[in-house]
Amino acid sequence: MALFNRTPIAPLEYTRKAWMRLWMIAVMVFLYAPLLVLMVFSFNDSKRNVVWKGFTLKYYQKALHNDSLIEALVNSLTIALLATVISVVLGAMAGLMLWRFRFPFKGAVEGAMSLPIIVPEICMGVAMLIFFAKVQWPVGLPWPLNLSAITIAHITFCFPFVALVVRSRMASFNREQEEAAKDLGASEWATFRDILLPHMKPGLVAGALLAFTLSLDDFVITFFTSGPDTVTFPVKVYSMVRFSVTPEVNAASTILIILTIALTAVALKLQGVKAIADAH
Repeated sequence: MALFNRTPIAPLEYTRKAWMRLWMIAVMVFLYAPLLVLMVFSFNDSKRNVVWKGFTLKYYQKALHNDSLIEALVNSLTIALLATVISVVLGAMAGLMLWRFRFPFKGAVEGAMSLPIIVPEICMGVAMLIFFAKVQWPVGLPWPLNLSAITIAHITFCFPFVALVVRSRMASFNREQEEAAKDLGASEWATFRDILLPHMKPGLVAGALLAFTLSLDDFVITFFTSGPDTVTFPVKVYSMVRFSVTPEVNAASTILIILTIALTAVALKLQGVKAIADAH
């Protein structure tokens, strides 16, 4: 009878079970072991990236002195920064609109905004290629104007993610705070600045991190919208991998991984981990 009188285990208490801990460890190893192997073999003193021959930093020196690789990295960071700033502004406006207002065909608008998230990237890339070809988008512009086509394409699929995060964040907002501010004489702008914006801030930071990461790591859409003078870091790494997976490729990939982790850590430090968690 004791078997039938056992207290049910709460969902969060499953992590105390040995089998669940082993499963979590296995998942973490499956996800992160390839990245660790890549980073370790970036220090391998061998052109053939199969057998460990010894420790060296010469491939990092080659990567850092590779002008085309550095140019591609600068292009990726510039595109990611511009796409993030514009996506945060558009996503915040769209998230507030969908949260606050009721209007005809609201469901259709929400569905249309979700299309860049749902549609496969290969379809988005081809669509962007056809669009820029039809409108005869100018080429040969000076830097950074030559990155405008890629930036627009990245904004297209980044800002819906920001809008979803902001809207989910605003779902926990107490409208009585806004009404109280207006009763005390606050204007629309003052209410937005002092009441709505502080509540939105964790969602904006989380959306900005998501948009920056998606833009920095994107390959498929960028491949269709880039030109010979607008190569980004993922596209450049792909062109290097086509010949062989050398330690220089691993070094370049490791630099991108470390850069992404560092930027994320800085953003989390500035905002606070608790505030980011609250946004979800």
